[in-house]
Order: sequence, then structure tokens, then C-alpha cells
Amino acid sequence: MKVENKSGNYFGVTYNGNEKLLKLVSNINKNTRLLTLLKSSNINAIDRLGYNDHGPVHVKIVANHALEILRILVKRGITPSIVKNYNMGIDDAEVVVTLASLLHDVGHVVHRKYHPFFSIVIADKILDELLSGIYDDEKKDIIKFEVLHAIFSHEADIEPFTIEAGIVKIADALDMEKGRARIPFKLGKIDIHSVSALAIEKVEILEGNKKPIKIVIVMTNPAGIFQVDELLKSKIKTSGIDDMVEIEARLIENGKEVVFKKYE
Repeated sequence: MKVENKSGNYFGVTYNGNEKLLKLVSNINKNTRLLTLLKSSNINAIDRLGYNDHGPVHVKIVANHALEILRILVKRGITPSIVKNYNMGIDDAEVVVTLASLLHDVGHVVHRKYHPFFSIVIADKILDELLSGIYDDEKKDIIKFEVLHAIFSHEADIEPFTIEAGIVKIADALDMEKGRARIPFKLGKIDIHSVSALAIEKVEILEGNKKPIKIVIVMTNPAGIFQVDELLKSKIKTSGIDDMVEIEARLIENGKEVVFKKYE
């Protein structure tokens, strides 16, 4: 079941009966400063740098991907770090990945360079507002610290300490479907990044057989494999949960999906 996305609301996730997540999403959609942050991130990323979307649409996609991955891992018996280390709940782990997905790129309002660091500085101030009415002070601080860790760890060269941070890192890389690539392409940025991303027709997150998570990338052109080889794989490798993820790249040929490459 999805959170109602009424007029004026830009953020929604599948909450699966998680009342904390439902309240959180309500707080998110009421927070005008946050929406300004996300819009301003896109001004720098898209209008000034010619990059792809780093704003409201991107973070919503990342959050939903992160929740999909987390729920499959839990189903397969993997214990989230906030449960293992703090004796908190699965519902709290869902709050962590949602907030980290939401805020991981807000540092772009300062600069692209070092944006994970700027993101944690900005997020620290806004997390109190978003968590209001959901947690007592101690648990709110724990959630904040876990979120800040996941935000800082989302780039490929930083190895996270938690399951939740690894999930967010991978979920961020999975926002690679062609719709996102059209923005820089239309702005005249024609390079291997935009061309390869335009070849990505669909991304699916499934429960795997050999490993808990199976990611299926459907391409219309072999150029799309660049997205997997150069971007997705690097994030999975440093996610801390790489042994739980397999990838299958498929190519559409004559209207049918044919396995192009497997990563196990």
C-alpha cells in the first residue's frame, strides 16, 4: 500500500503498515525548507553542471529501491544493523534508509565536490524536524546518527559500517533508467554516461536464488553495460553487502529480453 500522494505532496513510499514511516512521510511533505533544498540541489546539478536529476524525483526513486532491498534482506533472515546493535525494530531500519535516501544529495546546494560531507551537515539540522513526534530524544539521536553515517557512505570510495548504509549506496546507483538520462542529454551533454543511461529501459529488484537480492537491468543497447560495469558494480563492491547481491543484464532483441551478462 502506498502513502497517499495528494496535491502538493512530492514524496511517497510503500510503507507496508509501518506507522513510523507513514508519520515520517507526512512530516517530509509538510517541510517546505526540505523541498527548497531538493529543488536547489537540482539547480546546481542540472542547470549549472548539466548532470542528471538529484532532486525530488531521484530521492523518491532511491528511497523506494532501498525499501525494496531492505525488505527482501529481512525476509531472507538478514538482520539490519540498527536491530543488531541497538535492539531497535525493522520499522526503524526502514526509517533510516528512507531518510538517508531522501537527504543523501542535499549537499549539492553547496557544491558537487565533497557533497556527502555537506549533506550530513545540512541533514543534521533538518532531521530533528522530520523526526518530530515519532521518537523520544535518545532514539531520535540514534536514528540521526545512523542516517548521517549512511549519507556519508553513499559514494563508491567510502565503505559503510551498516547494512542500511550499504542498501542506500546500492539503491542510489540503481536510479539509472533512461528517464533520468534524458535531462543531461537534452542539455547537450552527450557522453558515455548519458548515452549508456539512455540504453537502460528498466531496473528490477527481485528476490534471488543464489543470493538474496537479484538486480535485473534491461537494456535496449549494449552501451548500457557501462552503467553496470563502471557505476553500479563499484558501489556494490564497497557496499559491505556485495555477497548478498547478484546482477543480470538483459538486452532486448526482437522484442524479447535475452541475458547479456551475469555478475554473481
